[in-house]
Amino acid sequence: MSAHKSARTTATKQKLFDAALKLVGERGAASVTVDEIAAEAGVAKGTIYYNFASKDALVEALLRHGVEILAGRLRSAEEAENSLEALVDEMLGFWAEYPAFGQLLVSELWRTPGQWHGTLSLLRDDIVSIVRGQMKRLSDAGRLPEGVEVGTASAALFGTLLVIALDWQVFQPERSRAQVRDSVMHLVRGLGQAR
Repeated sequence: MSAHKSARTTATKQKLFDAALKLVGERGAASVTVDEIAAEAGVAKGTIYYNFASKDALVEALLRHGVEILAGRLRSAEEAENSLEALVDEMLGFWAEYPAFGQLLVSELWRTPGQWHGTLSLLRDDIVSIVRGQMKRLSDAGRLPEGVEVGTASAALFGTLLVIALDWQVFQPERSRAQVRDSVMHLVRGLGQAR
């Protein structure tokens, strides 16, 4: 495939992801049709089938795409001096930039077993494993409270950030990202204290 065709395919897929995400965020994946996604993206219906086998394949690819973006941001936070705060900030920034993705993720994670449950389990594990690495470093440094397991702390932080970000976007949009991050850091500050 030529570089030009590859770039065009990538741009088309991004357009389809953006359209699907907007519609799915508004109404849920089950109620959105291929025709609606095509109309929102400004492309022919066949373009969707050319790039994806079905609407379900498009939604699955969308879930993977979003998690790849989030994982990349969280991995970059690992290099920061205060990596826990950077991780919190990056996750909040992602949810602020892609609120419909957060809605999709929550609605599909909650629907158990749902159509994309297997994919979502793997994707959730990818993100939680990055958070788990941060919690493991805190544990190794003696900075997790006594009795708190790394796995529990990882899932709790991921879930807390997802719910707080949704609450922020829906009910408190006037708050800045820094205000929300600082509130979260006050909440989890005990993770940074010596035993």
